[in-house]
Amino acid sequence: MLSNSYRNIELFRFDEQTGVVFIIAGEELQIVVPPNGGWRFLDGTEF
Repeated sequence: MLSNSYRNIELFRFDEQTGVVFIIAGEELQIVVPPNGGWRFLDGTEF
């Protein structure tokens, strides 16, 4: 979804111990994806 919106993905990190993916896109978009596949903005908004 981020690449379709032409947002640069600045940082992508996968924590092998917890299974969490952390993404920073652009200058202000920060997303956390837990192992269950749901995702949330770092400000706490969940989807």
